Amino acid sequence: MKNETIIFMDKICKSFPLEIGGVQQVLFDITFSVNSGEFVAIMGPSGSGKSTCMNIVGALDTPTSGVYELYGKDITNMTADELAIVRNEHIGFVFQNFNLLSKRSVLDNVMLPLMYRGITPTDRVLRAREMLQRVGLEKFETYLPTQLSGGMKQRVAIARALAGNPKLILADEPTGALDSKMGNEILDFFRQLNKDMGITIIMITHEFEIAKYAGRVMHIYDGRINYDGPIPKSESIFMKKTR
Repeated sequence: MKNETIIFMDKICKSFPLEIGGVQQVLFDITFSVNSGEFVAIMGPSGSGKSTCMNIVGALDTPTSGVYELYGKDITNMTADELAIVRNEHIGFVFQNFNLLSKRSVLDNVMLPLMYRGITPTDRVLRAREMLQRVGLEKFETYLPTQLSGGMKQRVAIARALAGNPKLILADEPTGALDSKMGNEILDFFRQLNKDMGITIIMITHEFEIAKYAGRVMHIYDGRINYDGPIPKSESIFMKKTR
């Protein structure tokens, strides 16, 4: 449903213990919401806290304080096992380094998330083949990832992310390991998924030119959101906000 709030974060903070004692706080009062069908880029320099924020959004980590609701359900204090179910049922992940199993075929890699859902082998194959066709790789199902180009590997990763029919895809620096031409092809494909299928996409990037593919950008600096809105004409607005 369009305009349905699928992510709601309220005053999320995150701290990590230090080996020398004490803690280091990396997120401070992060508050935002994301509606169904949005394409959001989360920007920020290295060490800004954007990846930590993404890990919490993706139920890969939990906040130290604050409230996180996903699809209207409070998942803030769920156990690791409960969060694993949330990830498998609701979220598709696309990573910078693809995270494919190098010794398993393209088809096996795409089927992997479906194995944990109790889906029959026959239905897993059908679904995986459908997703490979969607990303234009139906002729490569027997190939190993090592036999593919970087752009093809990322398309396999996208097919895997789509296999579970998620409403939400989280992409962490999805073009970081690709050249500019392949990177632009992947970003065009994300835009197509967002426009044609209504899939909500949240993408981590440190590059303004990549963020422009989204419809909204959040800029994180020193663990705080200092801009959240439409894509500005220039990234200089982010610098102004931090002073």
